Amino acid sequence: MLEAGIVYRVTDLVIEAGAFILAELQRPGGPRGSGYKAEVDVEIEVMLRRGLEQILYCDFVGEETECHQTGHRYCWVVDPNDGTADFLAGRPGSAVSVGLLNGGEPVLGVVYAPATPRGPDCIAWQQGMRLLLRNGQAIEPCGANRVLQGSVVFVSTAAASKRAENDILCTPAICEPMPSIAYRLARVAAGDGAAGVSLYPVSPHDVVAGHALLKAVGGDISDQNGKPIRYTASAEFIDPVEQCFGGQVDACRTLLARPWINLLEPNRS
Repeated sequence: MLEAGIVYRVTDLVIEAGAFILAELQRPGGPRGSGYKAEVDVEIEVMLRRGLEQILYCDFVGEETECHQTGHRYCWVVDPNDGTADFLAGRPGSAVSVGLLNGGEPVLGVVYAPATPRGPDCIAWQQGMRLLLRNGQAIEPCGANRVLQGSVVFVSTAAASKRAENDILCTPAICEPMPSIAYRLARVAAGDGAAGVSLYPVSPHDVVAGHALLKAVGGDISDQNGKPIRYTASAEFIDPVEQCFGGQVDACRTLLARPWINLLEPNRS
């Protein structure tokens, strides 16, 4: 069993990492980097790796630094700044994402978006906790909305250019474009929406933390074929994942039946 209270130490570390993102957004001339690579991403991951290994020394898989995989039962899975392209474009909403696998099972997740329209937002959970933590406060596990009616589906920022088409695909919910699939999944777990969607290929570092949060409220993540996403002990997908749909199973099943492929050409969203 994972040591009780470890999530608080991880959360403190993740919030410290979020300060790097805020500093870059406020930097004269904007964040350093281009395309899908920001210089601060490596800096954050190095800091996170050092701190996480002090909390629990085990395997480590990140987006930016060399992986450390020995077959240990536990594995940290880290995205230091999920949503880098939007971040470099000056759009708020990217997130620090830290998950922990135990034998391939997500058992801890912390997702922190330091700059959002609603302010800094940190959502966290570890196995054994009855409640999610949001910005340091326990919240009842109301979970993701089980139905789409009157709810929201969180989609990528690219969807803003095809808002009407995305709203049709999300009906009777509406779509809300935003960076970071990790943060989309976290907000669904916190009960802000019915589902989080990515039409881009995702990796474990994108979704493990959000997956843990969804597990806490009885949700799950499926791939483009409706198959539940699962990981090996080495923090790899059992099957390649081109798209993902996360939330309560019924809501995701409804969304999966929609023709999302129509959005992929000529501009992906």
